[in-house]
Amino acid sequence: MYPPELVAPMREDLTQVGFTELTTSEAVDAALAESGTALVVLNSVCGCAAGSMRPAVKLAVQHSHVPAHLYTAFAGVDRDAVDRVRQYMLPYPPSSPSIGLFKDGKLVAMVERHHIEGRTAEMIADHLKLAFDEFCK
Repeated sequence: MYPPELVAPMREDLTQVGFTELTTSEAVDAALAESGTALVVLNSVCGCAAGSMRPAVKLAVQHSHVPAHLYTAFAGVDRDAVDRVRQYMLPYPPSSPSIGLFKDGKLVAMVERHHIEGRTAEMIADHLKLAFDEFCK
């Protein structure tokens, strides 16, 4: 478990642009029970989350088509929520950071850690925008 003061700025990086934190498995279930599209970001303290993933997500949600709901849970902190999100992300193996796009509670697009590492924020954002264009109209 990471100290709250350590992860606070990393949480705020997404909540300040409209993401709602999911901290319990019940919150995850309720969020993904909503109709429409939802982006769920599994945040992390790692360098690829700071250098590429969070900047990419912030760029992508400025696109003309965006998910109706924006959610985040923090790996290593929100354990129950992260475990539940990972159940919804099956058959993909657990990874953090990672990003899932859901439509009516079903996973329709996935960005795993190996799609984040070594890529620029712009590359990841472009990938997300393509998914938004397909599923968020």
